[in-house]
Amino acid sequence: MALDQSFVGRTYPPTPPYEVGREKIREFAEAVGDTNPVYVDPEAAKAFGHSDVIAPPTFVFSITFKAAGQVVRDPQLGLDYSRVVHGDQKFAYARPVRAGDRLTVTSTIEAIKSLAGNDIVDVRGEVHDESGEHVVTAWTKLVARAAEEA
Repeated sequence: MALDQSFVGRTYPPTPPYEVGREKIREFAEAVGDTNPVYVDPEAAKAFGHSDVIAPPTFVFSITFKAAGQVVRDPQLGLDYSRVVHGDQKFAYARPVRAGDRLTVTSTIEAIKSLAGNDIVDVRGEVHDESGEHVVTAWTKLVARAAEEA
């Protein structure tokens, strides 16, 4: 059953702040195999003009995808999470994520469509630091696969 188009434009409350730690950045960089020293060495980061280590570009996926969970869990929307797969992801940065940042995410449903029985939901996550500065916008495409016929 197609999702309700009236949900397009719905914005969910900001998430509680997520504090970005050096160790989390290091672990993420290691997990994705990125050896750039600005991700693990504060002095290397400072040499490139950063106040502390910065996170790899896809680091914010973990907090923006979690924030998109507000959309997924919205009982009024009726998305069947047991059928959801991650369809796409993109980011537009205002500045790098830095160790010590306290970030919140505000999720908005940008589009809902049905294609071949699949429900597709595009969620925009606006990430701000505790001073209100925009850090990054993340777009997540969720695909709820069509139910298999018996």
